[in-house]
Amino acid sequence: MAFSGRFFRQLFSRPASRRFCEGKGGNVATIFAFTLPVVVGGAGLGVETSYWYYSSLKLQAIADAAAYAGALEKIAGSDTVAITSAATTSATSNGLGGGTIVVNTPPTSGPNTAKKAVEVILNQNLDRMFTSIFTQTKVPERARAVALITDASKACDIALSLTASQALLFSGSTNAKKVGCVDMANSNASDAIKIQGSAAVQTDCLITVGGVVLNNPPVMVCKAAITQALPAADPFASLPAPAASNPCKNVNGNKTSQTLQPGTYCSGMSLNGNVTLQPGVYVVQGSMKVNANAVVSGSGVTIFMAGNNTVSMNGNATVTLSAPTSGTYSGVLFYGDRTGTAAKSTFNGTADSLLTGAIYFPRQQVNYLGNFSGVNGCTQVVADTIQWSGNSTINQDCTSLGMKDIPAAQSVAVVE
Repeated sequence: MAFSGRFFRQLFSRPASRRFCEGKGGNVATIFAFTLPVVVGGAGLGVETSYWYYSSLKLQAIADAAAYAGALEKIAGSDTVAITSAATTSATSNGLGGGTIVVNTPPTSGPNTAKKAVEVILNQNLDRMFTSIFTQTKVPERARAVALITDASKACDIALSLTASQALLFSGSTNAKKVGCVDMANSNASDAIKIQGSAAVQTDCLITVGGVVLNNPPVMVCKAAITQALPAADPFASLPAPAASNPCKNVNGNKTSQTLQPGTYCSGMSLNGNVTLQPGVYVVQGSMKVNANAVVSGSGVTIFMAGNNTVSMNGNATVTLSAPTSGTYSGVLFYGDRTGTAAKSTFNGTADSLLTGAIYFPRQQVNYLGNFSGVNGCTQVVADTIQWSGNSTINQDCTSLGMKDIPAAQSVAVVE
């Protein structure tokens, strides 16, 4: 018993306890040293996982914005190079950095490959921080977005000017009835579309980039006029201008009846009496005047007004003209030179007059004064600005006559 007592006293004496604790502390330090990388790596993995998640969200947001920017460029009628440039600029300005971008229009995969859409694919490699003690391999990140363009409706007429006041004006005692289509103005003016006087307007909707002034409320399918919309693309922007030909042709103003052939009329066209236009393209290098009591007819006709030259139809004239139903100028009746400067063309006529086809004057104002419409109401007006002062019923079910649908306001949505 005496021995065992001395043993326990020595075992739990202060020097012995100190040596035991020192040994234990050394073991803990050693173990901690070995496990520190695992602890740091584990904590770092948690931090970096959050960082990678944030980076993936940011990259997706960049892809969404880039696809949207590309779609807006596509709406403006730009080619693939410009669309790609717009999407790339957006991605770069939003922080893509050293990543790569691929732009496809239409998309190469997914449910929108056959639709009007822009696909953007972004790739970037992220550096590691804490987890680099395990591997030096970079972390790949990928994001894909598709912006789909939807044509909201068909247009009966589009005023292309981006700034004009009263770009689309209904005035006087006009009674304009648009069936199955809308009236569109690209102007950002507060009165881009205006209805004044005793004008009566019936349309599916009034749509404008700017605002409307409606002194007389229109009858519409939509609940209210749509303002602050996206501008509509020029539907004929890619249509080539016909080339002039030789020799020059002339109108014989002394004849009471004559038949004209396609070609270039270097001195313009002043039409009197009974005039028949044979099918084909007429290039008019001068003004075109349809004088009082003239009776002018022709089918399969496209009339190109070169330079700043204008059309003037007298209200007592009877004009029955229709556009070709096939070929390059299918559906286009009048075509104003897009290289010209500001001017005004006036379309007037008797109640028996019919203009069937598109009246396209991108640099001119079109005054539509006649009390007439095209066959089955198939007349389209696309011009810098438009003034309606006559009575007409316009219809947009016109594809059987070679006319194409004109899209009005378009919408863009990121759908993938």
